[in-house]
Amino acid sequence: MKSLFIAMKVSVAVIAFLFLGCKKEEEKPVAPVLVFKSISTTEVEEFNNNIVITFSYEDEQGDLGETDPDQYSLRIKDNRLADYDWYHIPPMTPDMQELHIKGDYALELAPVFLLGNGELEETHFTVQIRDRTGNWSNTITTPVVIIHN
Repeated sequence: MKSLFIAMKVSVAVIAFLFLGCKKEEEKPVAPVLVFKSISTTEVEEFNNNIVITFSYEDEQGDLGETDPDQYSLRIKDNRLADYDWYHIPPMTPDMQELHIKGDYALELAPVFLLGNGELEETHFTVQIRDRTGNWSNTITTPVVIIHN
C-alpha cells in the first residue's frame, strides 16, 4: 500500500512537471512591422529633388508584395493632401513562400511641388504596407520636409 501511495505521488509530480514545463508557443505577429530608418533630405526645391525614404520591414509570414503589377500594397501620404499615393511592391519571397523575412526598403518619391502660392511649405510623409492577406503594418512618419521654389 505504501509503495502504491509513493507511486501515485511520483506520477502526480511527473504530470505536474510536464504540464508546468510546457510553454505556450509564442504567437507571431500577423501584420508586417515597419521601422523608419532615414530620409535622403529634409529640404527640397520643388520639381527638382527626389526624396528617398528608407525603412526596415519584418514579416513573420513573408506575404509582402504582389505578382500582379496592378496590385498596390504600399501607400504613402503627403500630409498636405487628402489622399494616399500607392506603389506596387513585388513579392519579397521566392515563389511567394511563407518565410520570416526582414530587410530594408528604399522608396523613391517623385519630385514634390508647392501646392499654394507661397515660397515654401512644410510636410511630412506617412507610410504603410498591406500584406497579401490584408493585414496593415504600423504607420511610420518621416521628419518634416521643407519644400521651396
